[in-house]
Amino acid sequence: MRQNSEPSAAPSDLRADNRLQTETATGAIGYRLRRAQLNVFQKFLAIFDALKLRPAEYSVLVLIGDNPGRKQTEIAEVLGIKRANFVTLVHGLEERNLVERIPSAQDKRANALHLTENGKAFLADAQARHAALEEETVARLGGPAARAQLLSLLDRLL
Repeated sequence: MRQNSEPSAAPSDLRADNRLQTETATGAIGYRLRRAQLNVFQKFLAIFDALKLRPAEYSVLVLIGDNPGRKQTEIAEVLGIKRANFVTLVHGLEERNLVERIPSAQDKRANALHLTENGKAFLADAQARHAALEEETVARLGGPAARAQLLSLLDRLL
């Protein structure tokens, strides 16, 4: 005789509408933050796939564009990227002719990072795409005031 290995739920264990009880798990702040991050991240990846650009690379390009001539270590530190990983990342951007390393005028042991002309044009395109994503996200939040409130709340967790 075959025995059922799965315990059967007592009728009182099921919700009347037969839906899963999820409030305990989905009500957790960490869970919601992660789901929201995944949603935005997936949209980011879809938009930047044509450019073959990853989020970390985009952040590096933006920081170099806003701060030309800064040392690699400064950019890596701001982004929280380990030195070895950052060197590899910059090398990849350099191979794509987006970034160039120039010996620092202040510290000959360090490299200053600059966007190439190609890198400037590439970044302008990437920033336009990112602006469209940001605009869509702000609209989903309910507008600029909601965006400001969300950023303020997130800053409390950083």
